[in-house]
Amino acid sequence: MELRDVLRLLRAHWIGIVVLVALGTAGAFGYAMTRPRVYTASATGYVTLRTARTDVGAAMDNSQAAEQQMASFVNIGTWHSVAEYAIDTLHLDTTPQALVGQVTVTNPPGTVFLAVSANAATPTAARDLAETWVRSMQKQAVALQPADGNGAAAVVLVPRDDAALPSTPSSPNIVKYIEIGAAIGLALGLIYMLIRHLLDRRVRDPREIERQTGATVVGWLPLQKALGEGRPLFGSDESLSSLGYHPAVEAVRELRTNLQYMSIDDPPRVIVVTSPLPGDGKSVTAANLARSLADAGQHTVLIDADLRRPVIDTVFSLSNAVGLTDLLAGRASLADVAHVIDSSKNLVVLTAGRIPPNPGEVLGSNRMRELLKDLSAEATVIIDSPPTIPVSDAAVLSASADGVLTVVSAGRTTYDLLLRSLTNIERAGGRSLGVVLNKVPRRGTSVRNYGYYGYQYGRAYAPHEPTPTLPGESTLTH
Repeated sequence: MELRDVLRLLRAHWIGIVVLVALGTAGAFGYAMTRPRVYTASATGYVTLRTARTDVGAAMDNSQAAEQQMASFVNIGTWHSVAEYAIDTLHLDTTPQALVGQVTVTNPPGTVFLAVSANAATPTAARDLAETWVRSMQKQAVALQPADGNGAAAVVLVPRDDAALPSTPSSPNIVKYIEIGAAIGLALGLIYMLIRHLLDRRVRDPREIERQTGATVVGWLPLQKALGEGRPLFGSDESLSSLGYHPAVEAVRELRTNLQYMSIDDPPRVIVVTSPLPGDGKSVTAANLARSLADAGQHTVLIDADLRRPVIDTVFSLSNAVGLTDLLAGRASLADVAHVIDSSKNLVVLTAGRIPPNPGEVLGSNRMRELLKDLSAEATVIIDSPPTIPVSDAAVLSASADGVLTVVSAGRTTYDLLLRSLTNIERAGGRSLGVVLNKVPRRGTSVRNYGYYGYQYGRAYAPHEPTPTLPGESTLTH
């Protein structure tokens, strides 16, 4: 996984990550608020040598003797006898072992000072315990040191300052708890992101489609509300040039160009447009591709070969009284069923006609193959076929075509369905021209997640061309 893939996943799942970080922070704060408050007070003392000498040499001897005794004095701070004196003095209801755990005695390096830190439930209790602990250590040290001729200990601990009354609790450390909670939430968020990524089998990124299926993504179409309610992107009397710039228009143009340059010497003449399941947008994609080819000056024939749920007649508002099935059955001639769409006469549409009881046999008949051969001699033939997973009609047609375009819905179609669709076409002897990624969002953080950049880049090259208003207000459903 590359850095850009990680960034793409972060953009896709940032809301979930933020929510988990917030929950972790809130949980840590709530836990910290339930913890008992602990206050810490510190008292100090210093170790010195009692001597009558006042010269410089005496001062050096004093310092060296004190430093040699520091480890012993620190150890005294952990004795139970010290704790017992503090318990008796402060009238505490605890055990020496428990009280020793509330006190820490340290010696700052290179000094003759002892620092005593005491923890308690209140500021006053912490201060009193720290002061009492230093005095208790002093008494224990005096009892252990050999006395001089006057009965005084040679090395003594002298309490230095009174402990200050703490103003804020030292525990729980709310900031630290929050940091730990946020870190745990972030870790859970990243785990959530990776799990979603591993379990999410829906097609999104063109690069990932090519990596997992081996199929080339020849185009991607933006989620366009105009492609709905059974309407095409282009009206029957409109051309691409009349629409000016629009992301959906540019996407169809790019798809058309990719097909034209797929094989310059021998471009595909008969193209089947299908999808793994209904609802991926194959019919309107086929209609707009045919309209785009015709607008580019190519003679194009669009055939509605979906003999189970035909919609091309609805897309172009045509009569479906007679159509392809009537032509194949010999009940009508090509002139009877052909609908010329625009004034240039470059686009001809053949609707499905009456629904037969055996669509697969009709589409795999010799008459169908001969019809495609005759039409492709003079025009590019675009065939709207049924989905590949529920029925085998598209696979049957693929054997008579130059190639198959498979339309998938971004964020809906899974890689497993796409692989099954491509496998069905391959087993029937068909050739896959590639995949068209449909319904790619044009706004929001998911734009880059789906790898669709045409809209942003295209706008930079057409800043003065108004975006046309296209008909329809719902997304494509067939």
